Amino acid sequence: MKFPQPILDKARAVRMLILDVDGVLTDGRLYYTEGGQESKAFSTQDGAAIKMLAASGVGVAIITGRQSAIVARRATELGVQHVYQGAGDKARALEDLVTRTGIDRPLIAHVGDDLPDLPLFNRVGMKFAVPGAHPEVIERADYVTRTPAGIGAVREVCHLLMVAQETWAAALARFDT
Repeated sequence: MKFPQPILDKARAVRMLILDVDGVLTDGRLYYTEGGQESKAFSTQDGAAIKMLAASGVGVAIITGRQSAIVARRATELGVQHVYQGAGDKARALEDLVTRTGIDRPLIAHVGDDLPDLPLFNRVGMKFAVPGAHPEVIERADYVTRTPAGIGAVREVCHLLMVAQETWAAALARFDT
């Protein structure tokens, strides 16, 4: 996939990627059983790309406004160590992440889809949106993925970051034997 050079230039500096969950790692729909159980569908392709990105040296964090055991499980499966759930104030969660990791805000990117993501968009160095995101989010994004949320948008962002940082070829070589 080809990415615009100005976007690659900006992505070269990213050292941490923050992901929203509903509407980014998922398609945004919530499923409830009659018994009250919640379920979400996550993309295995997004998951593989998150692992590749982390292996390339870019940290990954989750900041989400909702609380869900399913998100905790998925984060554990992917090795995501920085998980903020029930983050009514996403800016506060970001500041805690900066303190814990020592990665300054200009070196952080965020993938969001809705208005609660704007406080992060106003504070990080690079902003990604997904198709179908709120128009205010799309307008402020540096890059809008071609791939929809929940079925490859995060994979596209991870790929873009690895291409920009010249780690994609090494990551691909692990599979291209």
